[in-house]
Amino acid sequence: MDEATSAELVREMFDRIAPRYDLLNHVLSCNVDRTWWWRTARRFRHILSRPEAKVLDICCGTGDMTVALLRRRPPDAEPVIAADFSEKMLGLARVKLRGRRVSIRSMDAMRMPFDEGSLDLITTAFGFRNLPNYRAGLVEFLRVLKPGGEVGILDCSRPRGVVGKLFGFYFRHVLPAIGARISGDAVAYGYLPSSVEGFPPPPAMVELMQSVGFVEVEWRPYTFGIAGLWRGKRPS
Repeated sequence: MDEATSAELVREMFDRIAPRYDLLNHVLSCNVDRTWWWRTARRFRHILSRPEAKVLDICCGTGDMTVALLRRRPPDAEPVIAADFSEKMLGLARVKLRGRRVSIRSMDAMRMPFDEGSLDLITTAFGFRNLPNYRAGLVEFLRVLKPGGEVGILDCSRPRGVVGKLFGFYFRHVLPAIGARISGDAVAYGYLPSSVEGFPPPPAMVELMQSVGFVEVEWRPYTFGIAGLWRGKRPS
């Protein structure tokens, strides 16, 4: 299908599963997902500690990554921008982030309403994988970052070896069954394993980021490589 149709189907899917999204994330990851958000925020503490830094959490979902970023921000800092294109997800984020220094906005990651060189940091947690065009998404991220600005892409990966085989069985068979049972949406939790299967492995993702212009690109595996953080910088 074309990219516009794919994006609209993903939006509709996340609107449907929004009410059970947080519960399922914690259950299906055995609650280790919280550690991944904190580690990602800690990786960018050198930017988050600057009050004037402009920070965007794109594909923010219900705002868990945003909460982790805010814990690293000074009290008088610029508000973190939390953005997503699912209105149901943003509704939950507004409740979770109430009273915090945050600007919540409806936004498509492929076409962000920022001038070139506007942001110091972009993070996205388990959202980049759902973009209809990875290269175009990275180009857009690079466009809106300031020279020297950084991006952090936290997402699922496919570990190797014995862990990879065990995780693969869990991911293809157990996770969709649990997800469908709790959410009532078998399609959404059948989509999740297929989206990970179609996502570039870490070395290929690093090469893709480098090919669009990011420098100092690296990947850090979390929890035996079940998830990981891709980091890159716009050249100065």
